[in-house]
Amino acid sequence: MAALTTIRNIGPAFEKALKEVGITTAEQLHELGADAAYTKLLENGSKPHFIGYYVLHMALQGRPWNDCKGEEKKALRKQFDRIKAQSFDQDLSEMERILDSIGVGKRR
Repeated sequence: MAALTTIRNIGPAFEKALKEVGITTAEQLHELGADAAYTKLLENGSKPHFIGYYVLHMALQGRPWNDCKGEEKKALRKQFDRIKAQSFDQDLSEMERILDSIGVGKRR
């Protein structure tokens, strides 16, 4: 099993966040895909950030993080907005996020 950091664009901070949601290997991340992995990050309390979302997409394609442009970037932005709306509740307190992450919050 390969480390997450063997994937282009995945550094120690991103690796730590992924491991916190149970994604521990490069193979798991590839199998799960960028959208599902990013959803897990948001549901675990990560703040939504479009650049992080498209960097993850580029990483899983083996492309430089800044290779996302034009229509591709516009399409990813639409997908990001949809995922964010479904997976991130700005009104949750930190305690509610923690309860959600362990399966006893209002989202469960």
